[in-house]
Amino acid sequence: MVDNASDDSSLSILKTLTSTGGLPNLQVYALTKEVDENLAAWVGLENALGDFVAVLDPLSDDIDFLPTMLEQAVSGADVVFASNLHRPPQGLVYRTASWAFNALYKRLNGISLSQDAPGYRLLGRHVINFILQFPQPSIPYRHLPATGGFTRVNLSYQSPLPHTRSKKLGESINHGMRLLVSSTQAPMRLVTGLSLFGAVINLLYTFYVLAVGLLKTDIASGWISLSLQQSGMFFLISLVLLVLGEYILNMASLSNEGPRYHVGQEMSSTRITRKEKLNIETSAAPSFPAQT
Repeated sequence: MVDNASDDSSLSILKTLTSTGGLPNLQVYALTKEVDENLAAWVGLENALGDFVAVLDPLSDDIDFLPTMLEQAVSGADVVFASNLHRPPQGLVYRTASWAFNALYKRLNGISLSQDAPGYRLLGRHVINFILQFPQPSIPYRHLPATGGFTRVNLSYQSPLPHTRSKKLGESINHGMRLLVSSTQAPMRLVTGLSLFGAVINLLYTFYVLAVGLLKTDIASGWISLSLQQSGMFFLISLVLLVLGEYILNMASLSNEGPRYHVGQEMSSTRITRKEKLNIETSAAPSFPAQT
């Protein structure tokens, strides 16, 4: 159980459940300040025990569907996702922003987070160990189980929501931007592409101004010098933005860089020759006649 800095009596109830006479096999992690849902889930993930770890929100996910997910995991699935077809009510602005983000994310990464990688999930231990190798595992945890090449199963169910709550648009936008930056370089690559385009256009405009100055005679006074000044200034600004963008991309790739490969399964032969004894022959012990 992860207590996300609750301000009610939840923590005292959890203390009672873990005391003498309480529930067995219960771990509680109480956070000192409120964090986003994915980071709170990761607190439980990296401290959980067992071959399989399930992540669920009791306010929106049905725990009775967990045995069905576990059957898929035992059958060989690395990751099992579950989506509740009943959705909490949200405002028009939030639904529009959510649709736009999922469409953009699917365009850049090939999956839709809301449909292909919902929060209700069951992960194998080796999947968690793989995500742990990243510098900030709580960020790629949201999408890596679906994009890391693992065998995944997506299930759906219908269950009335025990509680309804509305998400804050500002926090969701902030979280969505972090997901985009951590999972793809496309937004920053767009900035560097525009910078390069601006530098090339200003360079071509400089040549145009010089050609006009050489071929035309009826030119307004000061037009050539002003145009060259503006094109040269914007050319330098575009180059600076291009270099800064590439530098930021390089630093981001280093900070988000994970392992270069992942071993999904490991198998060994039942006979290992290097463990056998070499240059040794076994023979029966010599027999000697009995002496009387």
